Amino acid sequence: MLTDIIKNDKIWSTSPGVSVGQEVMDFRWGRSRGEEGIAVVINFLLANARLVLGVGGAAVLGIATLAVKRLIERAGREADDEKVEQKMSESWEELSLVSASPKSIRKGLESVVMKHVAKATKSQKADLCQPQQQKSSLEEKPVKASESQRPKSLQLSLTLQDRLHQYYSTRAALTPEVVHRAESLALDICTEVQGFLHTTNPDMPLGEMSLGGSLLDDLQVVRADHACLLVPLQLEPSLWRLIPGEETLLTHPLHWMVRRVNLEYFPRGRSYWDRFLVGGYLSCRALVNMLSKAVMETMNWPSLSSTLDCLVRPVLGGDELKLEIRPERGDPLFISIVPVLREADVVLTAQVELTRPWDSAWHLSLYPWETRRLAQLDSADRGVRRVVLKTLKAVCRRCPALRPLAAAPLVNLILHLSDKDLDWSEGCLSGRFQQCVWELIGYLEEGVLPSYFKSGVNLLNGMTDEEVDEMGFMLYCAVSEPDILLI
Repeated sequence: MLTDIIKNDKIWSTSPGVSVGQEVMDFRWGRSRGEEGIAVVINFLLANARLVLGVGGAAVLGIATLAVKRLIERAGREADDEKVEQKMSESWEELSLVSASPKSIRKGLESVVMKHVAKATKSQKADLCQPQQQKSSLEEKPVKASESQRPKSLQLSLTLQDRLHQYYSTRAALTPEVVHRAESLALDICTEVQGFLHTTNPDMPLGEMSLGGSLLDDLQVVRADHACLLVPLQLEPSLWRLIPGEETLLTHPLHWMVRRVNLEYFPRGRSYWDRFLVGGYLSCRALVNMLSKAVMETMNWPSLSSTLDCLVRPVLGGDELKLEIRPERGDPLFISIVPVLREADVVLTAQVELTRPWDSAWHLSLYPWETRRLAQLDSADRGVRRVVLKTLKAVCRRCPALRPLAAAPLVNLILHLSDKDLDWSEGCLSGRFQQCVWELIGYLEEGVLPSYFKSGVNLLNGMTDEEVDEMGFMLYCAVSEPDILLI
C-alpha cells in the first residue's frame, strides 16, 4: 500500500518501485490551505486509480469526483455544524476507498457505485420522460388524470424480462423487409462483380461467389448495413497444402499459411496461383493487390450505379476490399470482398488487416464454427442464445462505452456460458442476460477472454486501458440498473 507524505504541496511516495524523494506530481490549485490538502488527495486518487483498481479505476474516479464536488460546494456556504460534519464524513467515507487495500476497495466499490448510479439513473429517467410530458401538455385534447398515470404505472410494472423483449423487438431485431432489401442489393452487386471477373480474367479458377456474414445468418442488429462477398479460390489439392499457424514460425493459432508442394514433379507455373508465390507460399497480400486492381480500380462504377439505380463506389485508402452502396431509400450498405480457401471445415480468408505484418499469412475464420455451434445449441433445447447475443450486440453498438466489444467476444462469451448453465429457456432470458454482464466484468478484470474453439486466442487483445476502464464502469453500473443499457 502506498504511504504518501504531503510536503511542500507535493506528494512523495515510499511505495515499492518509487524511491523516496521522487516527485510524482505538483498540485498548485486551491485558495486556502484546507483546499490544497483536498486537492492533493484527489489528484493523487485520479492519478493512481487505475494502478490500484484496474478495470474498476474508472468507477473510483467517478466516485471521487462526486465526493470532492460536494466538499467544495459545501465549503462555500454556511450550514449547521452538525449537518456539515455528517455530510463531510459521508464524503470522506467514499474517499477512504483510496487508502484501503485492493481487496477492501473491490468489496466497497460495488455498494458505493450503485448508490450514485441509482440516483443518476432516476434523474436520467425523469429527464427522458420530461419531453414526452411537455409534448402531451401541448396537445389540444384534454387527458384525464387516470389516463395520464397509466404509462407510468405500466412502466413500473414491467420486469427486466419484459424490457428485454421490448428492447429486442424495437432496437435490436431487423424487420424481414429491411433484411430482404439489403440481401437483394448485395446479391445484385455479387452478380455484377462475378460476371466482370469471369469476363476480364477467364483463366482465373474461381468458384461460385456467394454472400456471407451476419446479414445472411440473421445475426445483424440495429441496421442492415454490412455484408461479405465471398470469392472462393480453387486450388489444386496435389499442389497446395494448408498449414496451421502452430506449425509455422508465426506460431499464431489464427494465422495459417498455404505452401506450394511437389515442385520437383510439378514445377512452378503449373498452377494459375503460382504467380502469387513468395518464398514458396501463396502470398495473401499479393492476391489482395491483384483483386484490388482487377475489381476496385477497373470496374466502371458510374455505369453500374446507373444500372442498379443506386450509388456504388469503392472505399479506398485501406487494405480491405470494400464497396459502399447508397440506395435511394434506406441505410447505406458496405460489402467486403473476401477471397476464401476451403478445405473440409477449415475456412481461410485473405484479410491483410487481420494478418498484418505477415504478407503470406491467411486468417483462420472461426465465424462458421461459432454460428454453427450457436444454432445447434438453440435447436437442441429451443434456447434464447441468439436473442441474448443480438440484444448484447445492439447494446454494445448503441452504447459508446461498450462499442469496442465486437461480435466475436460476445458470441464466445455465450458459448462459454452455455457450458456452465444448461437452462436457456425463454423464461431465463433476463437471468442469462444479467449473467452475461457479470461474466464480462470478470473477463475484463482478468484482461483475457479466450476463444471457445482456440483457447490460445485472447479476444480482448487490441483494447486500450481506457476502453477497458469505460466498459468495466458501465457494466458495473448495469449490475443494479440494467435500464442504462436498454435506453
